[in-house]
This record gives sequence, structure tokens and C-alpha cells, in this order.
Amino acid sequence: MAHPYRLLLVVGARPNFMKIAPIVRELAPHAGVIASRLVHTGQHYDAAMSSVFFDQLGIPRPDVDLGVGSDSHTRQTAAIMTAFEPVVLDWRPDMVLVVGDVNSTLACALVAGKLGVQVAHVEAGLRSFDRSMPEEINRILTDQLSDLLFVTEESGLDNLRREGIADDRIHMVGNVMIDTLLAHRDTAVALDIPARLGLEPQGYGVLTLHRPSNVDDLAVLERLFGAVGVVAADVPLIFPVHPRTRPMLARSPLIQRLVDDGRIRLHDPLGYLEFVGLTAASRVVLTDSGGIQEETTVLGVPCLTLRTSTERPVTISEGTNRLVGTDPADIIAGWNDIKAGGGTPRIPRFWDGQAARRIVEILLRHAAVPLEGAVGAAGSLTMGCLN
Repeated sequence: MAHPYRLLLVVGARPNFMKIAPIVRELAPHAGVIASRLVHTGQHYDAAMSSVFFDQLGIPRPDVDLGVGSDSHTRQTAAIMTAFEPVVLDWRPDMVLVVGDVNSTLACALVAGKLGVQVAHVEAGLRSFDRSMPEEINRILTDQLSDLLFVTEESGLDNLRREGIADDRIHMVGNVMIDTLLAHRDTAVALDIPARLGLEPQGYGVLTLHRPSNVDDLAVLERLFGAVGVVAADVPLIFPVHPRTRPMLARSPLIQRLVDDGRIRLHDPLGYLEFVGLTAASRVVLTDSGGIQEETTVLGVPCLTLRTSTERPVTISEGTNRLVGTDPADIIAGWNDIKAGGGTPRIPRFWDGQAARRIVEILLRHAAVPLEGAVGAAGSLTMGCLN
């Protein structure tokens, strides 16, 4: 009797676990058809990855932890490839499934491709069209290597077709990150984080900044805070701060004045449930995060994205997001637009909590086809795009 179809799932950072968890849950009843293992490359060490993190969110613990750790983009990618290759050679999967756009995504796709193992990419087709972002390089190359491309929004379909990807490899399935958000939203809201922080619903905003281009240069950071301070004059802003960013904030008299005045409240990083609960009741979110653009769209919270490009344009065309860049005048204009109201946001198509189910249905059909290859499988399955 042939062995079950072997699927190797890869995560590299904490947000990847949020994306893989609903897929693992949907795969569980089909273990006799698809046997799966979860590999954590250890690209980002996160002390918050405690038992509480896994238990609260029902996130699976990895079967293999490569423990690669931080480094430059090039060295880290190479280290992940070197550590991941023996895992593939040992278990001989039929397919490697990667999520998102971190270095682990590309590194493991490259290993699979070189060993003749098929690749599936969750969140395929997203493009910022800014190749100065390492994530953009990871996205483009991973999609070129992939046999199954699972797309979250309509722009992804257009981007992949423009890049020459055949329709029979592309599948519009929705957003697995939203699967996780919808599954845990009620629990997050029930924590009543605003009340714990002495805040009134709709009476505060949330600020997150983490991109090096925004936080590593004091002049750039202060320019941003010139506009952030204007927003904070209307609503106090809660700013969960990454430890790496705190020393930079302390170097700025401007930022310290805003903190001392109580208009910007610095906070330690929050857990996933706590952050969702805080965001859900906020008046506005200012961020440079990709995932938060998606979450605010579903939560119905106005979002100002402090970047000059976004790989998630549906959050602008249908959601609550405004791409305001880093120019203070544009940020302030965006905030004034939010205060003036207007526009009726919509939830994008297939952002309904069922993306993982659609992915697993496609994987099950794919697994039913006899596969041959050097280590795993070769060729692809003609299935058509789920338009």
C-alpha cells in the first residue's frame, strides 16, 4: 500500500504560525491521506513562544526546530538552506508548503526546488513593486519556484499572470491570517484590554513601527513623530515598542516630550490576543506592518499605513486602509480624512475564515495524483484557478 502523501510545512517567524495553524487544523482529519510535519527554521527567536502562546491559540508545536537564528539576509538564507536540506532528504516529502515572505519562505522553496520536490506557497502573488524590500525579492522568487500558488486577493491573480505563471497553478483561496483572526476575535475582545489600560473604546489609537527604514534613522523617526504627534493631540496613542526600538526613542527630545505629556503611551510588546483586543476597540491604527493592514480591514478600524508602498492593495480599494507614506503632511491629511468620515469598507472576497479549508481541499485533490521524482514529486496538476 502506498504511503500517505507527505507534506512538509515550514514556518520561520511568529506570524507564520498564525498562518499555518488553520491549515494544520484542517489537515488533521485527513492524516491517512496527507501526512504532515511542521518545521520551524528558527529564523526569528521569540521568547513569547511559550506554552501559553501555543495553548491559547491552538497553534501546533513544531516537529523540527532548526534553530538558525538571526543574521544578515544572505547568511541567514544560506544557513536555513543548509539546515533544511537534511530534513528533506531524511523525510522525503512529496511537497513543501511555505507561507508568507520571510527568508525561510524562499530558502526552503529553493531547497525543495533543487531536490525535485514540489512547492506550495500560501500568500502568493502579493507585490509592493519595491525591490528595496527584501520581502519583495522573497515573494517573487518563491512564486516562480511554486507548483501550487494560493492567493489571498485579486491583485495576486493579476500579478502572477503578468509574471507568466500558468492559470492551472494559481488558486484564489482567501486569507489564512483572517482565519486565525476570526477564530479568536471574540476571545480577544473578551479580555477587555482597553479597560485594563484605562482606555475608553474609540477613545485612543494604536501605533506600531518596526521597519528599519522607519525606526533605525533618528531623523526619519522624528519626522514621522512630528505627524504622529498631531494625531496624538486628538487621541492618545498606545505604542507597543520592540525592545530594539526603545533606545532610539530615548535619544529624541521630541518623542520624549510626547511620552511625558501622556499623548503617546509606550508599552511592552503585546501577545496576539491582547493586541487584537486593543486594536478592535481603537479609533485608528498607524502602522508599517503588512498584516495589520489586513486585520484592521476585517475589524473595521481605520488604518494609516506609514509606508510608500503596500503589497496588499485590496485593503485600500475595499478595506479601511490609507497608504499615507512617511511625509508628515500626507499623514496628517489621512488622519483628517478619517475624522471627516466617508467611505463604506467591505470585507474582501474569501476573507471569511474558510481559506485553510479551501487550501486543504486543493491539496487533497493534488495528493490523489500519482507522483514521481528524485526525492519527492515532479510536475504539476491541472486544476484551474478558483475565480
